[in-house]
Amino acid sequence: MRCAMARMTMKPPSLTRPPGAVPDTDRSGPPEPADALTQHIAQAVREQGGWIGFDTFMALALYTPGLGYYSGDLPKFGPMPGAPGATHGSDFVTAPEMSPLFGYALARQVAQALQATGTEEVWEFGAGTGALAEQVLSALREMQVPLARYTIVDLSGALRERQQSRLAPFGAQVQWVSSLPDAMRGVVLGNELIDAIPVQLLVRVAGSWHERGVAWAQDALVWADRPTALRPPAEIDGQHDYLTEIHPQSEAFVRTLAQRLERGAVLLLDYGFPETEYYHPQRHMGTVMCHQSHRSDTNPLVGVGQKDITAHVNFSALALAAQDAGLAVLGYTNQAHFLINCGLVELMQAATLPVRAAAQRLILEHEMGELFKVIALGVGEPWQPLGFAQGDRTHRL
Repeated sequence: MRCAMARMTMKPPSLTRPPGAVPDTDRSGPPEPADALTQHIAQAVREQGGWIGFDTFMALALYTPGLGYYSGDLPKFGPMPGAPGATHGSDFVTAPEMSPLFGYALARQVAQALQATGTEEVWEFGAGTGALAEQVLSALREMQVPLARYTIVDLSGALRERQQSRLAPFGAQVQWVSSLPDAMRGVVLGNELIDAIPVQLLVRVAGSWHERGVAWAQDALVWADRPTALRPPAEIDGQHDYLTEIHPQSEAFVRTLAQRLERGAVLLLDYGFPETEYYHPQRHMGTVMCHQSHRSDTNPLVGVGQKDITAHVNFSALALAAQDAGLAVLGYTNQAHFLINCGLVELMQAATLPVRAAAQRLILEHEMGELFKVIALGVGEPWQPLGFAQGDRTHRL
């Protein structure tokens, strides 16, 4: 696992290139996808006067049609090397790929939410391989929970193909959309979704705040800082140099859900912290991380398009954005408490030893249990979700 850094990875290799360098490429033939993407970003830099914010860079690196990391055919999600079923390369493994019991436990919360809100549709954003959808759909079917539709919102054509193949047994019950309707009803799921939404970088150098962005110099993408009036939402004690992120696009996403969701609930699971921990004075290196082949590094300007780029989630900011937009915060806790409250232990007791061993990693403190958090948001009158019955930390937001 990416201990203290989220998605499941191994220890990062040492970098042999200086920060800002790009991989050597053979320019005598047709450009490789990564090189084409780098040139595309370089053109965007030139068009914007020689500098783009990191949020713009991150969006281009991950989502440029046909070139970005999530737009290409790279495997991305998958088991650790050497694990059962590891038939092809991948960059990281998420909870549904680690254990099917993750989705089965989550489905119990989904079932309660559907009943509490009087809805019959699930909306999943960024469904990855379709593993979570398969687990939730199977569990809801076994529980005989009425479900009219399971709608997946995913911008990746390659991932959509994998999802459609995997979810074919559920037929027309599953549908895909690339944009949101004006009005929604149902339960919204986002597992490791928010961490992939572009962030802005802020850096304090010699007591002055700058926005860190990307420029093009000597045929390479390089870091470039500009003075800014932007500040982190929390005061950072001390005068030491400090790098961090702010998350306006994530907050805007939550506000959009609030505007569109007429009835229902939102469940977001991801790695991150409340604001007091996110902007702790000792967290001076920021949280941006890259993932490739189950290894992690901190230089997103190298291997552009070939690896994932993520940042931890500020759950306090999500909660405030939700409340300001009219959503109620129904609960907030770590993944361990949430899954145990949803019956994971009982599911493990009925499973085989290998399945139990894999599921343990979902709740162990040094694995995914503490770093990963869950927040529930709702429309209308508050109700008590079972996943937060014990260990609710809403007061810490």
